Amino acid sequence: MAPVMREAHNIYLPTLYPIEEVIPETGDIKTYRLNASQGSFSYQPGQFAEVFVPGTGEAPFSITSSPTQEGVLEFSIKRTGCVTDAIHRANAGDVFGVRGPYGRGFPVEDLRGRPLLFVGGGIGLAPLRSLINYVLSSQKRKEFKDVIILYGARTPQDLVFQWELSKWEERSDLELFTTVDRGDEEWKGRVGLVPNVMKENISVDPTQWKAIVCGPPIMIKFTIKALQEMGFQPADIITTLEMRMKCGLGKCGRCNIGPYYVCKEGPVFTFEELSRMPEEY
Repeated sequence: MAPVMREAHNIYLPTLYPIEEVIPETGDIKTYRLNASQGSFSYQPGQFAEVFVPGTGEAPFSITSSPTQEGVLEFSIKRTGCVTDAIHRANAGDVFGVRGPYGRGFPVEDLRGRPLLFVGGGIGLAPLRSLINYVLSSQKRKEFKDVIILYGARTPQDLVFQWELSKWEERSDLELFTTVDRGDEEWKGRVGLVPNVMKENISVDPTQWKAIVCGPPIMIKFTIKALQEMGFQPADIITTLEMRMKCGLGKCGRCNIGPYYVCKEGPVFTFEELSRMPEEY
């Protein structure tokens, strides 16, 4: 019998996937789990895709699920405008169109065999989560060394993936630090800005570790500065500029930094690479 040939995935055309589950994260952020078992969508941690709402439009978002989760696509989306308003009105059973994946993901090959420090802020944990769960998966965990995760948000109510943070906290093969800028009467955890908490609580050999950072631009700026003060070299600090994405194809020019198109040459960059680019990011 002749082998069954599957149609090649076209990254330029949206494929419709049903919403399997909607997970409320904060007052304005929801995670959408799509059933992609019928498609051939493959991607790397750190890549992004365009999410299309029929009748409204599309917008780019980091893929927050791990490639090790077969048949699953997850996007964590903050309500900020017309398209995201339409997305937030969607329920389980509705469909989204997804085209992609696009961009350069995290340098997984360079991270293998290295201890990893993840530093996330707010919704910036979404792109990191793809790589974190890739590293922590049963298929890949032995390929990586120690893992430390530092995650912060403005308030306890702004912490995303709280349902998964508790799972990470129970694991014996990683250290998890959470913090908020401002606590409340019920918050019993750390209070402090991410860069300060990092310098006060985390002591690692910067010549051995890799640091992967994502969050609001101001948080990234001061976290990178703190990492350098701790002795990290620019080539060992990795971040993502996924907030600059628009068309995903390098055509609209919205993501360019000087001669560079972030959607094609990024969104993942080392700080060494960013240092050679105009200071527009």
